[in-house]
Amino acid sequence: MSESLHFLTFLIYSALGLLFWRSVWRPAESETSQHTTEASAVWRLAILVPLALHGALLQPSLFPGVGLSLGAGNTLSAISWLTVLVYWLASFRYNMEGLQTLVLPGAALCLLAPLVFPEAHTIPHTELPLFKIHLLLSLLAYSLFTIAAVHAVLMALAERRLHGHALARILGKLPPLLAMETLLFRIITVGFVLLTLSILSGVMFSEELFHKPLQFNHKSLFALLSWGIYAALLGGRKIYGWRGRTAILWTLAGFAMLLLAYLGSKFVLEVILQR
Repeated sequence: MSESLHFLTFLIYSALGLLFWRSVWRPAESETSQHTTEASAVWRLAILVPLALHGALLQPSLFPGVGLSLGAGNTLSAISWLTVLVYWLASFRYNMEGLQTLVLPGAALCLLAPLVFPEAHTIPHTELPLFKIHLLLSLLAYSLFTIAAVHAVLMALAERRLHGHALARILGKLPPLLAMETLLFRIITVGFVLLTLSILSGVMFSEELFHKPLQFNHKSLFALLSWGIYAALLGGRKIYGWRGRTAILWTLAGFAMLLLAYLGSKFVLEVILQR
């Protein structure tokens, strides 16, 4: 039953992604403002269907029992679900057609990740409420910073205005750079708050389980470095008005630290060393 639902959701994501892709080639001058508004409402309703199915698939995958299952496959699937959700919510304010063209096919592929990289067991100690909260905060923070990194790359491509067939048409349908930058910093701000709460809850959990304020290892080191980079970015934005290429570089630097802290070690331990 689970495999059938995975396949159905994959097909819907893929079909919507194909329809968005075809819309890239639709002549913009043939659309009226009213038609565009009505079409956007229909698209939002359509995307809600695979989004809801994807969420239903994640619930038993992430919460198989009293614990949590955060394997590489489940993590990728959860990140892709949150990415679609963020852009779906943003579509109420901005024209996300160009972004959905890229996001939906990616979500379709990531949806299958739990089937390719199944989790053999749940994480130890996740029956403890505090540790479960810490892991969920970490997952949400990491997911949002992943979205921010992808968003920053798209901003860099749009800023350069690459000339190349489909990519150029997609970039032409992206929201204005100023709107994309505003959305980027909103994502980073929420992610930073969640990362801060994740670090604090991690300290509390470490005290409760290991009787140490913090286990200092490569994961905590890179997480703190990432926190510092994003704190500097938000401070630079507030004080010095950082934007454009500076904001993009700092966003990608912070994400690189987070990648080394979480997904890097997880992928090595669960995928490479298990094969």
